[in-house]
Amino acid sequence: MIPVVVVDDETLARDLIRHYLSMYPDMEVVGEADNGFDALKLIREKQPQLIFLDVQMPKLTGFELLELMENPPPVIFSTAFDRYAIRAFEMNAVDYLLKPCSKKRFDAALRKALSQLATGMTEQPSLQSLRETVSSPAGELTRIAVKDRQQIHVVPIDDIDYIEAEGDYVKLHTGKKIFLKEKTMKYLEENLPSQFIRIHRSYIVNVNRVSKIELYEKESYRVYLKDGILLKASSGGYKALKEAVSW
Repeated sequence: MIPVVVVDDETLARDLIRHYLSMYPDMEVVGEADNGFDALKLIREKQPQLIFLDVQMPKLTGFELLELMENPPPVIFSTAFDRYAIRAFEMNAVDYLLKPCSKKRFDAALRKALSQLATGMTEQPSLQSLRETVSSPAGELTRIAVKDRQQIHVVPIDDIDYIEAEGDYVKLHTGKKIFLKEKTMKYLEENLPSQFIRIHRSYIVNVNRVSKIELYEKESYRVYLKDGILLKASSGGYKALKEAVSW
């Protein structure tokens, strides 16, 4: 039997997936959850081989949940909005179902998942092709979910003073606490709102926290934050920051 977990905040959506899966004798739904926190706990306990995962849910989104999981099994995303498709495939989803999905479309997605389980490999569609068919981008980040030991924190973007590169991770400095997140600076630079500026290869700063910029040495600058923190800025970062601030 292949254990499956279904995560969706809509009862009817979970019922439909369970109904479709009931036609496959080798598939067993070992648990359901209607929010991201409960889903993370359930997945740790049940260790499913396949997850059906909604995108928009209370507490944690499907994307945030997937980021917090270690070595996740194959995932099939399901949502009522097609604008999340590109990000779903960038996160190596097996497939992406638009609600309410037909039995034919469900079967096609499940065949992909079973093939991946059998071979350990997956075929991803062209992102360019997805961009041509998806109506709109997923939008800018408004919060970042991080795991601190056994606790999950959802950090609002506005709480972040600056972000610091740390190997394969980044440090989110919030003034009160520092959170470690397994993300690249490039990803955050591309997905954070315009109030965040990459001022150096090691720093992204919230312009609302900046109090002063001064020349340090040739093509090198110092950026002072309102709480007294001092950061380095390159000449390119300085120019970008000057364009972003209104003083």
